[in-house]
Amino acid sequence: VQLVESGGGLAQPGGSLRLSCAASGLSFRDYDAIWYRQVPGKEREFVARVNSFAGSTDYGDSVKGRFSISRDSTKMTVYLQMNSLKPDDTGVYYCHASNFRGTYWGPGTQVTVSN
Repeated sequence: VQLVESGGGLAQPGGSLRLSCAASGLSFRDYDAIWYRQVPGKEREFVARVNSFAGSTDYGDSVKGRFSISRDSTKMTVYLQMNSLKPDDTGVYYCHASNFRGTYWGPGTQVTVSN
């Protein structure tokens, strides 16, 4: 099983980025897909989740109304659309797959929001 994030980089405040998480060896039809982020010295923070079965979504309070999580039709890739970015959104973003069978993490992708 492998999760690989991409799409990180440098964005200006107010800008947008779209992160992708490509899975191999599992399907997001069977696993909840969750995005977390982490800044050095701070705990990992929940960002967004899409439920494996129903496709329902939920978001961390700090990103509600600005970020959107989705899956592609194959259920092998999950996206995180990030709009109205703020400097506080800076961090390493991790993709996480979870169900009763186990959990998997990607290596993370750096997002930096700065002028």
